[in-house]
Amino acid sequence: MTIPVLNPESGFRRLQINFSYDGTNFQGWAKQPEYRTVQGVLEELIGKILRAKVDCVTAGRTDAGVHATGAVLHVDIPDSDEIVDIENLAFKLNRILDEDIRITNVRVAPSGFHARYSATARHYEYRIADGDRPISPLERHFVADWYRPLDLELLNQASTSLLGTHDFSAFCKWRENATTIRTLKEFSWHREKTGLLIARVCADGFGYNMVRNLVGAAVCVGEKRYDLGWIRRVLTEKSRVSDSYVFPSRGLTLVKVDYPEDDQLPAIAELAWKAKQLANGQLANGQLANGQLANGQLANSLYEQEDEELE
Repeated sequence: MTIPVLNPESGFRRLQINFSYDGTNFQGWAKQPEYRTVQGVLEELIGKILRAKVDCVTAGRTDAGVHATGAVLHVDIPDSDEIVDIENLAFKLNRILDEDIRITNVRVAPSGFHARYSATARHYEYRIADGDRPISPLERHFVADWYRPLDLELLNQASTSLLGTHDFSAFCKWRENATTIRTLKEFSWHREKTGLLIARVCADGFGYNMVRNLVGAAVCVGEKRYDLGWIRRVLTEKSRVSDSYVFPSRGLTLVKVDYPEDDQLPAIAELAWKAKQLANGQLANGQLANGQLANGQLANSLYEQEDEELE
């Protein structure tokens, strides 16, 4: 397993970049040969401006068709004598980026900041037009349709029953070296005046396919296909939810990533990496830094952050 660069190496400095994108025409975040991806586009153009090869690390590695309004990445750049105009870097990048991706802020990252391992929570929203409600052409790439009407109260009751720290393996596709134990902090629904349903989902991290599986399972209760007890039984019995319940990627948006205060960043990032090793059986219980996570009692925010959307 590759050890992450928790701090920039000598001769480099780290930038924190906030960005957003319409995922419709991207094959997800992760760069792939012959495919247009968010990571591939950003690394190419940031490298072009800085005249250096760069590697972008993000907090939310989304799948094809998933969007983001509050994505965060870091990139380590050479700390050379040539002055990099960081204040105007966002402007320069936006001049050459296609219109479906935008840089919203660039700053020198605080000491110990790691876009992935410093993150303590990810916030997603999922949009559904239920009951065969027509979707505006302007919203068609950001809203999933559902032919049956959904009961808002049942959706919220089903979703609330899943809150807390659990093994969410029933709602995740299996991936090697990825934990399925997560802390679901928020899973709630509301209906806008337009009739559109919006789910808000927040956790310390997400398993493979987890957000869209959770949405699909809640919909099964909201349309009264199953009773309220069904979704809880799926969780506790770890009975894998059918892939047919995985809702389309276009309705999903990463809206925010939480980070601790700047002075807490170095310790959080280091503990997150060691917790990842422990979760993967590569570090014995009690061997984490300063015994802070001894006996396998992992802090909720420190599990491996394999975000939902590497689907």
